[in-house]
Amino acid sequence: MKFFIDTANLEQIKEAQALGVLDGVTTNPSLMAKEGITGKDNILKHYVDICNIVDGDVSAEVIATDYEGMVREGEELAELHEQIVVKIPMTKEGIKACKYFSDRGIKTNVTLVFSAGQALLAAKAGATYVSPFLGRLDDVSTDGLNLIDEIRLIYDNYAYETQILAASVRHTMHVVNCAKIGADVMTGPLSSILGLLKHPLTDIGLAQFLADYEKGNK
Repeated sequence: MKFFIDTANLEQIKEAQALGVLDGVTTNPSLMAKEGITGKDNILKHYVDICNIVDGDVSAEVIATDYEGMVREGEELAELHEQIVVKIPMTKEGIKACKYFSDRGIKTNVTLVFSAGQALLAAKAGATYVSPFLGRLDDVSTDGLNLIDEIRLIYDNYAYETQILAASVRHTMHVVNCAKIGADVMTGPLSSILGLLKHPLTDIGLAQFLADYEKGNK
């Protein structure tokens, strides 16, 4: 499973990259605003800065909600860097734009997916990635992991190449469970990745090893 980090914070991206397990980055307008990145030129430059840190795909989201606007913005984003993936919403206009981009070899990430039917449409339109938001489903008492499972079954039934990008991942168990189900990618905060490192028995064992070494080497 690929590990993406969901942030626009360059320091966090650098930390994840230095860990050696980062495969890409996802961003959105909210994450840009959180980092104080405003204004079109600054946002576009920030996307390039992210691409210069990581080796993998970087999802950059369009703001337009109409087909023509999505195409115009998406083409501009795709020209920024070869690692850019155009992120478009799961709407009627978004699916049309997804097909436009896929026909031209431009990578896409269809976002805000909350049903298996939506994921099926995205795959039919040739999306590179589909982003079901499992954490947001959990927030409204719906099993987000079940959606990942349904999409995996449908995609396997018809050998769709669209990758399932489990989004809105909140914690380490989301990551582990997505891996069990067969999500191709997870994207979440840095904490959800670093949390996989932690286990009290590892800490206890390491402390014991060091204590025993000190006893034998005084």
